[in-house]
Amino acid sequence: MRSRFSAFAVLDADYLLATWDPRTRPADLDLDPSQRWTRLDILGSSGGGLLDTTGTVEFRAHFVLDGERGSLHENSRFVRADGLWLYLDAMASGRRLPRL
Repeated sequence: MRSRFSAFAVLDADYLLATWDPRTRPADLDLDPSQRWTRLDILGSSGGGLLDTTGTVEFRAHFVLDGERGSLHENSRFVRADGLWLYLDAMASGRRLPRL
């Protein structure tokens, strides 16, 4: 999760796509260079242990856009494939959020 936040902060779309599960990965990403990501707070997690194949991370990511502060609160789902953790999708109130 932290590495993906860092990739958003430095506009590394290639890394984000490489760490995204192919079943839900978009064809490309158009990251907004005017949106500056400033802080990541991990609020909780489940799964993701040594023998797990799935896990979730609840987080709040803070940003500045057009001089205004904001935040994104998300519960992200991850899956392990070939030993690597991949972002699958995001959940809110028990339902899947729309893809980018």
